[in-house]
Amino acid sequence: MKLETLLQSIKVKQVLNNKDLNIFGISYHSQKVTKGHLFVCVRGYKTDGHKYLAQAVEKGAVAAVVEEFQEGIDIPQYLVEDSRISLARLGAAFYNHPSKKLQMIGITATNGKTTTSYMTNAILENQGFKTGLIGTVSIKINETTIPSELTTPESLDLQYYLNEMVEKDVTHVSMEVSSQALEMHRVEQVDYDIVTLNNVSREHIDSHGSFEKYFEIKSSLIRNASENSFAVLNLDCPYSASLVDKTKAQVITFGVKSKEGHIHCKNLDLTTGRGKFTVEILKAFKVKDTEYIPGEFDIELAVPGLHSVYNAMVAITVSLLSGVSVSTIQKTLKTFGGVERRFEFIFEDDIKIIDDHFANTGNINVTLETLKFMEYKKLHLVYAIRGERGPTVNRENAETIASWAPKLEFNEIIATKSVSHVTAKDKVTDEEQQVFEEVMGEAKINVNLYDELPDAIAEALSKAEAGDLILLAGCQGMDHGAEVALHQLEEIKVDYSKEKLFLPLRNRVSSQAEMV
Repeated sequence: MKLETLLQSIKVKQVLNNKDLNIFGISYHSQKVTKGHLFVCVRGYKTDGHKYLAQAVEKGAVAAVVEEFQEGIDIPQYLVEDSRISLARLGAAFYNHPSKKLQMIGITATNGKTTTSYMTNAILENQGFKTGLIGTVSIKINETTIPSELTTPESLDLQYYLNEMVEKDVTHVSMEVSSQALEMHRVEQVDYDIVTLNNVSREHIDSHGSFEKYFEIKSSLIRNASENSFAVLNLDCPYSASLVDKTKAQVITFGVKSKEGHIHCKNLDLTTGRGKFTVEILKAFKVKDTEYIPGEFDIELAVPGLHSVYNAMVAITVSLLSGVSVSTIQKTLKTFGGVERRFEFIFEDDIKIIDDHFANTGNINVTLETLKFMEYKKLHLVYAIRGERGPTVNRENAETIASWAPKLEFNEIIATKSVSHVTAKDKVTDEEQQVFEEVMGEAKINVNLYDELPDAIAEALSKAEAGDLILLAGCQGMDHGAEVALHQLEEIKVDYSKEKLFLPLRNRVSSQAEMV
């Protein structure tokens, strides 16, 4: 592509050594530069691309986009205000704006982005569409799957993947959109057909400076949606509901508690932990030539949890907007197995063991609210304290857990720092431990604190009796909890089928256990 043509996509403030060149690729990482590349100097949290421009030139870069001219560089340099925005626009232009050729579904939330995107993708696949999936776990391009490095790829990589999807005749793409991706302009040049915001709670506060800033960034996916798109909003979440009149998109609303939206979840039954409910269309809405009139249909979920009901309501609404049949939605959700560590049943026999990514107050509330609907004798809560997230997040999480103690009738918690099962960036600090114990002390909840994860889980298993429920709750500190618990159960239940026992670990990313 002609450099002159490519540069029309960005605003260049000043030029040094301008030349008429052909560009054969774009890079923002010096190690990925090959001959004929345009190198974009991006400032990151840890390093600055300007420092590596000389290396990029050595590897074959023929031109550079910079925020400051670099001395001693003899290739053309093009000065811009923001190289991240420029990278997004250059990438989209280089790959000929692939998102415009795809049905793009942008899914954001504090909790549930991964499960909702997988759910949506499964429904679309079963309808017969060729699908793409971009998210925390992997990037799927029709039949090909690539492990993810970021929840939302860097803008240039994202445009490359979308172009690959166009080349492979993909029609529908379900995409997780993180707050970091929105703030860092990774999705600057994505043309969405449907955007969704399911829930917002306090998370990534340190990354964005404040909750208000976090919500401002998170909600920009909805606020900046075009008039040609749909926005799916959850009326049960006050933050999501507040955006109903803040977007040009055609808004479709739903609720599990609220009956004011287009779609309502009624007759919800969570006694087994797995939701059964009726989807009720209350207000007619039209998508192209299809009109959805008031009516209802039943849903049974294979995945447990109240949060799964909310995720399913998003996936159902998106699927209806994508022209999927009700029968395909019903069949898919009845068999969809879910995503690891999202209220995942890892053992169901005389006792039940649930593994959950207990990340923040919103996640904790919806998980423990699900337990309120379930039938069991006694709850044994094993909680991995969040390391390196600061005292504020840990105090809020602890206070949320404590608020549920009287409702779920527990006055004891087994806690762990998971010392040997976390990396240095997730180690629990003395201050985080102190805050957790202080809140539990004020709530008169007894804490049995263990340094090591296996010791904490062993205590829960030793106390659990028939009919009881063990909840393995936590983020990085509990990632290996299921693996540990099942290996301990193997020693206890010597006659239990090993194949059945270790089935939940079969496709796990967070567990490196060998399958037995």
